[in-house]
Amino acid sequence: MMKGKENLSQSQQKHQSGKTDILKESKFQSTAPSSKSIAKKPEETNTANKSQELMPPPKLPLNSTEVRALKKPDHTHHSQNSHNKDTVTDSKPKKQESSTSSIPQSKTGNQKEKKKQWAITDFDIGRALGKGKFGNVYLAREKQSKFIVAMKVLFKAQILKADIEHQVRREIEIQTHLRHPNILRMYGYFHDDTRVYLILEFAPKGEVFKELNAQPNKRFDEVRTATYISQLADALKYCHARKVIHRDIKPENLLLGVNGELKMADFGWSVHAPSSRRETVCGTLDYLPPEMVNGQTHDHTVDLWGVGILTYEFLVGQPPFLAKTYDETYHRIKKVKYTIPDHMSSGARDLIAKLLVVAPEKRLSLDGILDHQWIVSNRTTQPTPESMKRS
Repeated sequence: MMKGKENLSQSQQKHQSGKTDILKESKFQSTAPSSKSIAKKPEETNTANKSQELMPPPKLPLNSTEVRALKKPDHTHHSQNSHNKDTVTDSKPKKQESSTSSIPQSKTGNQKEKKKQWAITDFDIGRALGKGKFGNVYLAREKQSKFIVAMKVLFKAQILKADIEHQVRREIEIQTHLRHPNILRMYGYFHDDTRVYLILEFAPKGEVFKELNAQPNKRFDEVRTATYISQLADALKYCHARKVIHRDIKPENLLLGVNGELKMADFGWSVHAPSSRRETVCGTLDYLPPEMVNGQTHDHTVDLWGVGILTYEFLVGQPPFLAKTYDETYHRIKKVKYTIPDHMSSGARDLIAKLLVVAPEKRLSLDGILDHQWIVSNRTTQPTPESMKRS
């Protein structure tokens, strides 16, 4: 098993939080917000020993055409929500190394676009949007363009202690190159002596997990579920076409955009695997496919199993193999032993049954999901033109 053992938690151990805060549109006017819009604290005093190991950034070739001029601030971006009001400050930042970024930059006259090398001083840092084991996520605003982003701040000491440096590198290398309306953008990154900063799209409506738990009976109706699953299948088809496997599909790793559209996020467990089958056991226990539980190799079909689990959880309110002990959950996964509640339609049952299949090669494909009658008859959005091309 991987050292990220804490990820293998039972669904009943999930922290149940209140309904997520939503940043109101009125805060994102085209004029610059007042100084009160972005809260700040006095400079923090860091008494901990500084990490002496620098994590050199991966070389990410970015096409200069991806950096576009911003005539007017875009106020429709993404994040992970929380009620935490903490802020992060760095009035005297340490020496920082940076990647280029595709945050829109303003231009004057015929001035050519230049690749931006980011530093913490380029941003106003606001309220905390979420907290994790390895760092925190904050609302942020790029000072020149007033572009709103989510700033994920990771602590190098924690990354090195958990021996997940390769995982962070992989997340950056993969997510910075993905461009899809249902995938959270990573605009760039930079780092200093003690922290790594990821510049992410801001998702105003927060985690799908919190939205799910705010619903009556903690479940979505079939129209909403079909819409989310269609959007997820669309995003996964884009990833798989580029040989990227997500491997950790669950409500906590899905966000909601300004229009309520689903955004796939958190690529920490993802992998770029052009031609090989993987052996690493990763992801969350309730979502593990039989091949991982049995210690076998796996491929992109683990994401198909994840879509089946997610469909069930959206409609029922809990994963299908939930049990009191890890051993019992493992047993249920191996036997594909789950129950269907009476309120679930025959169409939804059929989709789930075609995805939760022990033999990976027999699981319904992403094209099959997008074309499934239950999905087609219930979704409220249409797939992207690229996903309509059948492979």
